[in-house]
Amino acid sequence: MTTLVKHLDNKSQVVFDKGKFDNWCVYIANEKRKEAPTDIDYFSQLKLLSYRYPQGKIYNDFLKIYTLTSRHIESKVIQLIDQICLSYKWNDASIIEQWLTVLYAAMIAEENKEKAILKKRIKRLGLYQLFFQDFSASEAANYSKGKSWRELDKTMKALGF
Repeated sequence: MTTLVKHLDNKSQVVFDKGKFDNWCVYIANEKRKEAPTDIDYFSQLKLLSYRYPQGKIYNDFLKIYTLTSRHIESKVIQLIDQICLSYKWNDASIIEQWLTVLYAAMIAEENKEKAILKKRIKRLGLYQLFFQDFSASEAANYSKGKSWRELDKTMKALGF
């Protein structure tokens, strides 16, 4: 059962649908195809975009969404994404809209994962590493692999979240 998160300006949609483990897999869909983007996909594009804006802009915009993210899709967050996109150059706005929406959906998915302890904080860690610790997209996306939740929690608390 597909659940719409947001219609994008680029004529695609961000949706939840059945994945390997549950019904919280995030997809970008249009008439031609439906793909599940990876952390590396959006981390790499956001990192490239970050060079065109003041340091921390994309991360701070992400934090506005992060703080409002719960287990449910909320119209106020969708509207906030639209507002945030207005602060980007016209040719960047649609890609920012897509990736902020994907991140929002990914955080909702994390909040709904049954055995997840760290929840949406894991996405925040990846973006923090990407923008402030000079991790590559691949390093940030794979950092948590093989680490215990306690080790990751300690790292996050040391960073203030």
